[in-house]
Amino acid sequence: METNQNQALPLSKRSETAKGIFFDAMTAIIAGAIVGFAYFFFQNSNGFAPGGVGGLATMTYHFLGMSGIEFPWAVLMLAFNIPIFILVSIFVNKRLGLILILYMSVQSFSAELLEFLGAQPYCLANNGPDFEIVFACLATGIISGIGFSLMLRRFGASGGTYAISALIKRARPATNIAYVSFLLDGSVVFVSFFVYGMRITPVICTLLNLFVANVVVDYVLAGVKNGYRFEIVTNSPEPLAAELLEKLHHGVTRMQVVGMYSHSEKYMLICIIRKKQLGEMMKILKGYPGSFASFEKVNEVFGRFRK
Repeated sequence: METNQNQALPLSKRSETAKGIFFDAMTAIIAGAIVGFAYFFFQNSNGFAPGGVGGLATMTYHFLGMSGIEFPWAVLMLAFNIPIFILVSIFVNKRLGLILILYMSVQSFSAELLEFLGAQPYCLANNGPDFEIVFACLATGIISGIGFSLMLRRFGASGGTYAISALIKRARPATNIAYVSFLLDGSVVFVSFFVYGMRITPVICTLLNLFVANVVVDYVLAGVKNGYRFEIVTNSPEPLAAELLEKLHHGVTRMQVVGMYSHSEKYMLICIIRKKQLGEMMKILKGYPGSFASFEKVNEVFGRFRK
């Protein structure tokens, strides 16, 4: 007798699965809409391409337009990306492949929807001198970078380049994925020179767009709940810890340590604080001249860390 998989799962597990699928789908829809917004308003009308597989689709769209062939940008984006996502669904992860298909569909057709609604893109021909293309590059990189970050933070993938990397990694685990991504993005930069009339401006714009998007992704993935971790070696652990607790309102951990130079017993206090509390921390430490402190940046703090 066959048993339905959902019926075999406890109610709590089915609820968690449904909730996870819902949040996965909403993340993909929101991220796709954000990237589609950036591409429609700031990129497609200004003669430069994003990186990766989307860049190849955009350049094909531009090349066909220059040849007098009208072909929807959304269809080209899907034609270049969907086959790769289907392979990801088959060989890597079925759920991830379906999520990427949803994300790319929303990204592509949101731009078409904006055009259908009569939205006016940021077009340089109507907005001043050529150097204003820098604003279009920055806007595309910043806005699309936010969308990429949402996808990478939840799924570890944000488009065709990451999907190809996952497929190559599956077939050849020893392959350097960073090198593969660099080659894919580099090929887009190289081809853009020829597609956009052998002009250097589109190449620079593509590079700037890639750079800004990667900076935004790195910043978002670094974590919004970040801080600084202090390690303080001191002979006065009790009064120092009490002052830290009172003035900084963060927890303090005490450890007993031994200095290998003097072979004397001391205490180490460990405390994680916010960036804006660095000055206050320095003022507190100056009141304990016999103490030694070092600190490092913490990109993400989990648990009950007060902002």
